[in-house]
Amino acid sequence: MILTEKIIHDYPLKMGKELLQSDEAIIELIFWWCEKLKVTDVRHIAYILATIFHECAGHFKPIEEYGKGKGRPYGKPNDSGKTFYGRGLVQITWAENYARFGKLLGIDLTGKPELALDPVVSVQIAVKVMKSGLFTGKKLSDYFNTEKEEAVKARKIINGTDKAVLIGTYYRKFHELLTS
Repeated sequence: MILTEKIIHDYPLKMGKELLQSDEAIIELIFWWCEKLKVTDVRHIAYILATIFHECAGHFKPIEEYGKGKGRPYGKPNDSGKTFYGRGLVQITWAENYARFGKLLGIDLTGKPELALDPVVSVQIAVKVMKSGLFTGKKLSDYFNTEKEEAVKARKIINGTDKAVLIGTYYRKFHELLTS
């Protein structure tokens, strides 16, 4: 919990904005799940925080995708009437991803996609996906290891190269917060 306290204390100075109480609770959950899943490299944790910060519009609260997938193939309801637009801390999309992560967590995300907004579910998805490469086949250790530190390229873990430079900037700030 030392890292949680450090982030909460120094965050406003580094990021230029105050944390909400709900942000603090999610940050605590992130650190707890990182510890539980043996994500111990500070660079990995900083990148998880940076990605979530970006995907959740500058906060640490699971959200629904703006526009709810409108105009995108995954934004159309399936035969059951469910729509699998982005939800959560890393914005999972597509019915097959909801099914896969639901199976991984032992919950019915396909029948109840709104469960991806539950903080405990959302944090588990974010940390597990980024650690193991479940979204794209790329994982944290592909970009942060003894040979390299590639915060911009690491965006491929979640979403190709969309906003990769910006998230790399957030990564550097979170890394500084965690190591200063």
